[in-house]
Amino acid sequence: MKVKTSVTLARELLDEIDRADSNRSSFLERAARQYLDQIHKRRRAARDTAILNAHAKRLNAEALDVMEYQNLD
Repeated sequence: MKVKTSVTLARELLDEIDRADSNRSSFLERAARQYLDQIHKRRRAARDTAILNAHAKRLNAEALDVMEYQNLD
């Protein structure tokens, strides 16, 4: 369901949007979705990094053990 809304934008930005796409609503919706996707990806990456960091000591020890076993150290 679409909902009508009003936003205030700088004239220069609006002019640039108009040059890129004749349908402002469509352009802004696509831009907002892409931006939100980026936010979600950054949050997932931060969560993944936190998980890896929380387990880094054990994971590094396991990796060293495997390397020693394979004589790769």
